[in-house]
Amino acid sequence: MKLKRLILACFAVLTALIILMIQGGSMAQQSFDVANRTPLSGGQAATVTKATKTAFAQPIKNLDRQRRRVFVFGDHLFNTQWVQAPSSVATLDGLGPLFNRNSCTGCHVRDGRGRPPLPHEDRMLSKLIRLSISGQSEEGGPLPHPVYGGQLQEQGLLGVPPEGRTQITWTEEPGTFADGQSFSVRRPHYAFKDLAYGPLGEEVLFSPRVAPAVFGWGLLENVPQADILQQADPDDQDGDGISGRPNYVWDVVKEEKQLGRLGWKANQPNLKQQIAGAFNGDIGLTTSLFPKPSCNDGQSNCLQETQFGEQPEVSDEFLDKITTYMRLLAVPARRNIDGGPEQRGEKLFYQAQCATCHTPKMVTGKTSEHPEFNNQVIHPYTDLLLHDMGPGLADHRPDFEADGQEWRTPPLWGIGLVKMVNKHTFFLHDGRARNITEAVLWHGGEAQASKERFLQMSEKDRTDLVAFLSAL
Repeated sequence: MKLKRLILACFAVLTALIILMIQGGSMAQQSFDVANRTPLSGGQAATVTKATKTAFAQPIKNLDRQRRRVFVFGDHLFNTQWVQAPSSVATLDGLGPLFNRNSCTGCHVRDGRGRPPLPHEDRMLSKLIRLSISGQSEEGGPLPHPVYGGQLQEQGLLGVPPEGRTQITWTEEPGTFADGQSFSVRRPHYAFKDLAYGPLGEEVLFSPRVAPAVFGWGLLENVPQADILQQADPDDQDGDGISGRPNYVWDVVKEEKQLGRLGWKANQPNLKQQIAGAFNGDIGLTTSLFPKPSCNDGQSNCLQETQFGEQPEVSDEFLDKITTYMRLLAVPARRNIDGGPEQRGEKLFYQAQCATCHTPKMVTGKTSEHPEFNNQVIHPYTDLLLHDMGPGLADHRPDFEADGQEWRTPPLWGIGLVKMVNKHTFFLHDGRARNITEAVLWHGGEAQASKERFLQMSEKDRTDLVAFLSAL
């Protein structure tokens, strides 16, 4: 009888483990695995070892001549400063009439990460404000503001008043680690000035967003949907306090909802639509995906300017080439693999259960037109799912199925190179964190327990954890 009970108990434990493996947040992905300690963050062909200011702008290895030509031309488009139409080069005009920047690289400097304005800067250079009002669009997304649309555009062509400007002020919020060392995080406060088309109104919802780094998106685009959904656990059935869930968003080409995987709230289904949306909202350029100019009712000066520029202002050929360019951007290699602090920090990362959402390993699918992206073991440190990050980081603005406290887990690969590439260390969706430590301290909601473990760490443990992240 004792042997029978022992066998039944072992069977019950094994069954529980299998259930956890099937449900979101499998133990195999959360437990420390030395196999994840590899420099090949982007797999064999899509990892580059260059750790300089151009680390985010490198193509994948061994491009054939045809794709290299496309990559170079796409790079040119990414850095092109678009001008007002009509101009001497009709294929590169059509800027505005309202816009935020006149080039992709204006926000994504060296294909890297944006930041909030510095004290001496009077406008935002690589950060923007999403706008909406309560309700949903016909496609299920945010309902644009009736006058200002889906984004506050802080620049305009001659004769077209900018929509307004954003003023950010900060307050310091002090705290103390368990070992007695003090810290301070800063909280942003927003005001909107010089509004040219009337008040925003009390119903307005807004969300600040910095420009993310753009490398590695071709790999994330190729992760099988089934693998992403396998990690989802929206009802927290395993009881670990983590309930990642997918966002389903509108695909303008397929005219149906698809799994979202790109953007701060996973609000874009693929890279091409992400780029076309940025052309339209950030630079004021039309494409075949978004053929309407970024003007709204009540903006007569803006509407009058739409008579200029051949439509669409970004041709399908150019849109395809810049999409290919961004798909072919490689991922920086992980560094200091054998470093003592980095190895200790990696174990602490798992012990604090950070790997539950920042999933270290994924395997890409077989659907990419670029064979180098197929069947690749990659280490992005994201699950591409939405998580409730608590009221501290909330923007209170729904985005398709993401609510006002949910954010997609951002990839961590390359995070330690932001200072070299972009000359700053501002992190999180709005750049409020001035370093990695502050970014961890802003975690709440589903990540509250991990933050509490970080608060209880010794100074050496905290330093080693940051060293590990800085080497990704």
